[in-house]
Amino acid sequence: MLWGGNLGALDVRSEGGETRLRASFPYGAQTELAPGRHEVIAPRAFADRIDAGEDIHLLFGHSFDKPLASRAAGTLTLADTDAALVLEARIDGGTSWARDFLAAHASGLIRGLSPGFRVQPGGERIERRGADYLRTVMRAALFELSAVTRPAYPQAQIEARAWETHQDRQPLCGAQYALNRWRA
Repeated sequence: MLWGGNLGALDVRSEGGETRLRASFPYGAQTELAPGRHEVIAPRAFADRIDAGEDIHLLFGHSFDKPLASRAAGTLTLADTDAALVLEARIDGGTSWARDFLAAHASGLIRGLSPGFRVQPGGERIERRGADYLRTVMRAALFELSAVTRPAYPQAQIEARAWETHQDRQPLCGAQYALNRWRA
């Protein structure tokens, strides 16, 4: 699974005792993931799972142990357009991690949005541009979106991640396979 992110518009507010989050992940923005390694997420690259109605989670810090909302629970809605992926979530402060997230956001510590995804076979294009590389993600399976402190896209802070393509995951390495991702 790969992680990317941006500051976009991460907005948390309370309405009638319920906390609502609205955020967006703009498509077409280029970032430098590491020196010489650039990435762009193409418009509607995440459409397959979104359009199919698959369950997607909103997490705190890419941790499936810290869910904040999900499509299956009816607390997360996604609007996928050519310009951006926009999410709206209702967050229940009944868990310790939800309260931690809300407090960290209120303090200005967490402002970014970062998608967790796996590039589909044939879903990326890697081009050499001088001494640099540009990877364009055209089709990827989106599994989660996370509220994070340092998202990777230019609208936020840069996060260094190891460069890996889906071909780098060959051969299958048991439990390590699930851990193959771009990470700091």
